[in-house]
Amino acid sequence: MEELRNNVTLPSRAESSNLMVIVAVFSILFALATWGVDTVFSKLVQLYFNNILN
Repeated sequence: MEELRNNVTLPSRAESSNLMVIVAVFSILFALATWGVDTVFSKLVQLYFNNILN
């Protein structure tokens, strides 16, 4: 355990800021992709059931 304590360093403020921006951007992109897929599948299911009922 002592070896790990001596070799681990915290990232600098600049590195932390850069990583935070990267995580935020990828989180937003993933949320938009999930929303897009959900919207497409919702429309497909809606069309499918509208065609069955008519």
